[in-house]
Amino acid sequence: MEAYRRDLSQLAGWLGASPAAATTDDLERWIAKMRTDGNAATSIARRIAAVRSFFRHQQLLGAREDNPAAALELPRRTRKLPRTLSPAEAERLIEAAAGSTPRGLRDRALVELMYGSGLRVSEALGLHRRSVDLDERLVRALGKGSKERVVPLGRPAVNAIHRYVTMGRPHLDTRSRPELFLNARGGPLTRAGAFLILRRIAEKAGLEPQRVHPHLLRHSFATHLLEGGADLRSVQELLGHADLATTELYTHVSDRRRRELYFHAHPHARRSAIQRTRSDDV
Repeated sequence: MEAYRRDLSQLAGWLGASPAAATTDDLERWIAKMRTDGNAATSIARRIAAVRSFFRHQQLLGAREDNPAAALELPRRTRKLPRTLSPAEAERLIEAAAGSTPRGLRDRALVELMYGSGLRVSEALGLHRRSVDLDERLVRALGKGSKERVVPLGRPAVNAIHRYVTMGRPHLDTRSRPELFLNARGGPLTRAGAFLILRRIAEKAGLEPQRVHPHLLRHSFATHLLEGGADLRSVQELLGHADLATTELYTHVSDRRRRELYFHAHPHARRSAIQRTRSDDV
């Protein structure tokens, strides 16, 4: 509401009059001005939403018969490439999660599971003990829209979960909870708790704590699979994406990383950069 109020005030200042008097032409010029000023597409989209709601309200009150904002086109939002950990950084994070206390075993199991399966944090924290089949190395996750999918687990994740379930979780399970991951008081681990755990481990690993969060492990899982040769459709199924276009974002991340590696490592790539510098000096 406060954001909408600011948006309408900004429009009133630009018009030099009440927004209620604006026409579609006025609003289109206002949007053009925002684009010229370099406003982000998300900010422009929110301001359009604000004026649309405002004029719908004007119609309900009978103050206007039309909604001049109804025909406005929303700006196209550019999809940002997901940030990921490098394989070496992922290994550092996992090694930093080593511990023999109940919570230390839980933290290692959580990190291994999320990086090894690509689960969303809500899916990982929603797991029950029976959701994980350690013998078959499978985990049954309940994703968006209550859709269940089965994801395989690597040996390191299976071993970490086994140690946690047998040696760590019994000390935390003071309330006979069904959830796999429990907090220090015996209740289910929360999203906030998972964020704090990862930030603490990231700091110990020498990574930027603010950069490391549960979804970063999911991004890294997908990117490292594609870099290792996995096909796009299989990665889509493992992630539980309804739209293949969402999964395709990770191919761009892989392509970018390969280009960076090439320009950094290939002798001719490095030499061409030096030659260009010399050419500029001539």
